[in-house]
Amino acid sequence: MIQLFHITKSFEGAFALADISLKIDKGEFLFITGPSGAGKSTLLNIIFGSEQPTEGQIILDGRNYFKIPRSEVAILRRRIGFVFQDFKLLPARTVFDNVALSLKVMGVGPREVRNRVLRMLSFVKLQHRANFKAMSLSGGEQQRVAIARALVKEPAIILADEPTGNLDPALSIETLELFKEVNSRGTTVVVASHDKNLIERFGRRVVRLENGRLASDGR
Repeated sequence: MIQLFHITKSFEGAFALADISLKIDKGEFLFITGPSGAGKSTLLNIIFGSEQPTEGQIILDGRNYFKIPRSEVAILRRRIGFVFQDFKLLPARTVFDNVALSLKVMGVGPREVRNRVLRMLSFVKLQHRANFKAMSLSGGEQQRVAIARALVKEPAIILADEPTGNLDPALSIETLELFKEVNSRGTTVVVASHDKNLIERFGRRVVRLENGRLASDGR
């Protein structure tokens, strides 16, 4: 599903990532961990295609990111949902509008947009908040909106960058349970987290980065 070959990323001579090679299988649930500044966010952004590595190659679903036309990269990225640590919601827009946005960009028709958004809001238990402004929600609710927005595209891959960083322990577990449910349906899930207790609780494969390098890979 995802293969990284000798990925290196440098900024003004400083290495954010150095020689990362990694394979993530279809349907896998993987944690990427490490201290602040280890390169977790940079690695997810490179997989998503929002950043390009200084060196290296990425094979995503059998296709090389850097050897296909840019128009096809955009189509490939539609197969990836991204959950950001700071949510990146449109605060003055409703919950429904925030979740619907990516579908509208993809050209999905109004009836299908409505059906898929309401189904996804039901999945994250926020259907009763559909017409509320995003700014009026609690942090935990905003995170669930962000998850719904990523999932509504029905992506093959979910990337989540510190999705529990702003949540209390109970909400953190609830959030990871949502990802676990999505993964059980066949979606590949990659979560960047520094929460050791949470990672141990879910018992999945863990890739650890230190100073931009792959320090360990196991369970």
